[in-house]
Amino acid sequence: MVNYTELVNKQREFFYTKATLDLAGRRRRIETFKKLLEENKQEIDDAIFADIRRHPSILSDVTMTLHEVELTLKNMDEWVQPHKLPASDNVGQKSDNGVPAPDPTRLGSPNDQFYLVREPLGVILIISPWNAPLICSSALIQAFAAGNTVILKPSELDPTYAPVIAKLVAKYFDEKEFAVVEGGVPETTELLKERFDHILYTGCPPVAKIIMAAASKYLTPVTLELGGKNPVFVDESADLALLAKEVVGAKIFNAGQACICTDYILTSPAMKPKVVAALSAAFDALGDMSKVPANARIVNDRHFKRLLNMLDKTKGKVVYKAGGELNEKDKFVPFHLVEVNGTDDIFMQEEIFGPLLAIMEIGSFDAALDYIKRNEKPLAAYIFTQNNEQANRFVMETSSGGVTVNGAFAHSGPGLPFGGVGNSGMGRLMGKYSFDMFTHEKPICVKAGLKPNFNL
Repeated sequence: MVNYTELVNKQREFFYTKATLDLAGRRRRIETFKKLLEENKQEIDDAIFADIRRHPSILSDVTMTLHEVELTLKNMDEWVQPHKLPASDNVGQKSDNGVPAPDPTRLGSPNDQFYLVREPLGVILIISPWNAPLICSSALIQAFAAGNTVILKPSELDPTYAPVIAKLVAKYFDEKEFAVVEGGVPETTELLKERFDHILYTGCPPVAKIIMAAASKYLTPVTLELGGKNPVFVDESADLALLAKEVVGAKIFNAGQACICTDYILTSPAMKPKVVAALSAAFDALGDMSKVPANARIVNDRHFKRLLNMLDKTKGKVVYKAGGELNEKDKFVPFHLVEVNGTDDIFMQEEIFGPLLAIMEIGSFDAALDYIKRNEKPLAAYIFTQNNEQANRFVMETSSGGVTVNGAFAHSGPGLPFGGVGNSGMGRLMGKYSFDMFTHEKPICVKAGLKPNFNL
């Protein structure tokens, strides 16, 4: 087992040398990571395919992460610079980042100068999931841009990818600035005994609670990207062809093993048979799903058996099964649509995280809103409707990490913040949002007529 205390201390001592503050050094680390990705794209893509059978032509973690690299390299010079607030005789005037000028009469004098200066946090721990291992650890790019060091812990459920990324990072980086730690629960438990300056975890709520408890020892801030039971409300005006297209795409991508995947449908008694028919026709058009190249596989035996247990324990009724037969050796599960009649059903009690989908009748739109509001806040929520008022109310009266109206996944697009709320997480990722997460913006007051330069 790696000596985690020694590794963290090595990174912290490197941080103390101020070597991470230099803007050229920050850019060099990102450029090195870019080189790592470009020179080893095939090996990384192949490793992820070996673990989950998601073909890179459907989604390449490397390609998506390179987009984050380019976005950061393009904008980091602006992100890192301090903001000088407007002169104190212009109280109320706002600076270029929207912060109003302070009122010096409260604490200082009219000649005081005020700044907002970004500082890095220190040693960052990123614990990534198995379903999108590189994409969900891509915030390391912004951690470098912010001037931090990084320790990455990939999931042990990626038995091919984890050693590949560990090998490559060790080849391209000195461990004092970036290191990968492999292992399972025992190794992660030991790692969490160390003091970090921020922890980013992507995964499930039960593990997130363990991480928060460990972080509390040092009052370490955490960002948690979790999942949840993501609802889909379908009303009488919905475009059912569009609904079917979006659900097919969601359940094929990673075989439904995605934190923002559609989890259950709420619809009226009159609409339910129409929804079932639309989904059935869309999946029937694919034929045997085990032969569809875009369709991924279940990650391991435990999750395969977990899904079978849900099908076995449900009190509901399978109203549709897509083409192809369950295959434990291949870890293939065809899409199943399960009609449930009560919230006590196993399909309504836990996140499905697979190619299964529950559908439940709900008496009205108001009842659907009430049901969603009274349950744990999901990472994503979806509504299919042509009714503007209902779309507005769905957005304003439910709480979730994000919403897509008449679609799935689209609210997690480029340039948008990604994060949950409540049981689905805390904090926001991607681009500038990740950069902000890994920095502290401290207010500075300069008195006595000094003219410092805080620019990097």
